[in-house]
Amino acid sequence: MLHGIKVLDLTRVLAGPLCTMMLGDLGADVIKVERPEGGDESRSWGPPFDADGRSAYYLSVNRNKLGLAADFDTDADRALLLDLIRGADVVVDNFRPGVLARRGLSPEAQCAQRPDLIWCTISGFGVGSDRPGYDFVAQAECGWMWITGDADGEPMKVGVALADVIAGKDATIAILAAIVERVRTGRGKRIVISLADSARAALVNVAQNALVSGEEAKRWGNAHPNLVPYQLFSAADRPIVIAVGSDAQWIACARAIGLDALADDAALALNPGRLAQRHRIVREFNERLATAPAGHWRKRLDAAGVPNGVVMTVLETLNGGNASSLTGMPSSVGGEVRRPPPALDEHGIAIRARGWSAFETPMLP
Repeated sequence: MLHGIKVLDLTRVLAGPLCTMMLGDLGADVIKVERPEGGDESRSWGPPFDADGRSAYYLSVNRNKLGLAADFDTDADRALLLDLIRGADVVVDNFRPGVLARRGLSPEAQCAQRPDLIWCTISGFGVGSDRPGYDFVAQAECGWMWITGDADGEPMKVGVALADVIAGKDATIAILAAIVERVRTGRGKRIVISLADSARAALVNVAQNALVSGEEAKRWGNAHPNLVPYQLFSAADRPIVIAVGSDAQWIACARAIGLDALADDAALALNPGRLAQRHRIVREFNERLATAPAGHWRKRLDAAGVPNGVVMTVLETLNGGNASSLTGMPSSVGGEVRRPPPALDEHGIAIRARGWSAFETPMLP
């Protein structure tokens, strides 16, 4: 898909490396550049570490890349980086403003010299902000923590660094669009993606609810502000979620679990009526679902075509999913795992000797 596209990865931690890994999964040649002392910070973010001392965090977003260690403060390595930039189709960085420019690697200057170059910067808070950007901060400042957690509890972050993940995917989408535009016009593009912009955009219907109503969003825990029943319930052995998204599903759901009286109640036939009687429905569902194991209810709800799911642990989720302790989860976009994550400067000799031609080396690990 992206075979022959050369991507220079000047990023670290999560959002940037996820973006470049996805491009690598789709066939691009990716060179990951790291500082010689310690490399990407996430290399030390553990435990857990595997038997070779590699952190799980680093392994999760760095497959399908060649590894180069370079010191941006030395003339020789700056010359090497400039040469790699000249040969690249795409450069991705997540440095704070001015860091690259002070070392003669200004994205704007490089794009001016090469109008066909695509350069994407991933930042915390967008153009003009020098604030360091971490996922936790973005979740706090962009409304996520305000709406996450129990209704009467304190604000809570999402269990995955999802602002980083979404920003990384947004960057991938923007780069792919720029590649298509370059094919059509011959022109590259200067792209800036921020965790804050991606996190705010990801509020989607929650943001629209607030815009339409003029009212502040609330925390709903495992319930839904617009749909009932659409939440977590406790079966006899473990939690189960039921997600009724239509009036037809409501009737099927109530009958599937043996609550025919609710299914026959005309006041509950439409979603606004169910919202008005949320507490009644939730109480009766809790009482009924507690009488049998989650697997029993799942079979009945599946047969009725009602969306539902037993709450599973991470290891249960990974079981049989073709995930690897070395290369991580399978590509979610139909890409291919071709190389394990590189050790620090693992391919430095080949890259310094051959530049982008290092990818032509037979059987390169």
